[in-house]
Amino acid sequence: MDSNQVILITGASTGFGRLIAETLARHRHTVFATMRDPQGKNAKNAADLLALARRESLSIFTLECDVTSDASVDLAVRSAIAQSGRIDVAINNAGYALIGLAEAVTTQQAQQIMDTNFMGCVRVNRAVLPHMRRHRKGLLMHISSGAGRVVIPAFSLYTASKFAMEALAETYRYELASLGIESVIVEPGAYQTPVFGNMVTPSDQSRADTYGIANQIPTKMNALLTSAAGNPQEVADAVLRIVETPVGQKKLRYRVSEADLGVDEINAVSERVQSRLLEMFGLTAETSFVQRDAAGAD
Repeated sequence: MDSNQVILITGASTGFGRLIAETLARHRHTVFATMRDPQGKNAKNAADLLALARRESLSIFTLECDVTSDASVDLAVRSAIAQSGRIDVAINNAGYALIGLAEAVTTQQAQQIMDTNFMGCVRVNRAVLPHMRRHRKGLLMHISSGAGRVVIPAFSLYTASKFAMEALAETYRYELASLGIESVIVEPGAYQTPVFGNMVTPSDQSRADTYGIANQIPTKMNALLTSAAGNPQEVADAVLRIVETPVGQKKLRYRVSEADLGVDEINAVSERVQSRLLEMFGLTAETSFVQRDAAGAD
């Protein structure tokens, strides 16, 4: 088991990020819980988290980080490294959901959600990877969704952002293996977090009004997902298990949900197809060897 790791989490003010920060810290890890505007909008969330750290003697520190800003991400990563000397794990959790008919989503809204949910990962990974490459170790974790593998009507741009995140994370998996750096994906199902109360809706409702009965799809989907929402602590516990899984033994994808909805089946098919593809390009042996080597050297 890997212990006492230094972990940076984005979007840690509430929801999965907050629970993950608390859970990891309670298991002796040092956690940098990042969030937007911890002195303003998220002042209470940041203060509550720091108060918890004091009460329970946890190694939790808050940092400002807006994942839509290169400068903000770079500063947060530099600050964490300056304080701790390293970052062992970067957890890409920041994101939000958008529910509504696809045509009613404006191009500006589409750009905004991709900038947060997808480009945020690009920024964080680019900021931490030079440090991880120098140390030839590290873990990139991406909090995706079952909607990163199956398409859910009324969640078009959210689903697209998670599909994009998963493609990026899987590519990193192959490209970083020889450097001792791992990349994994966590795919939660429906869990009761503030995401349901903070979902954005399309701005161009005049488009949706022309859809007739199909315009009822977003309301029905939201009701179904809310009613099926489970305990989000399950996701935080899964993240802890993954973080503490020895180097070289981590899977690429982890579904965390009581309901499968076919995600496991898609993942199994994808793994077989990707293995054949890598073998075709002569990459399978290289990535497998490096992972085994890293595990043995840990």
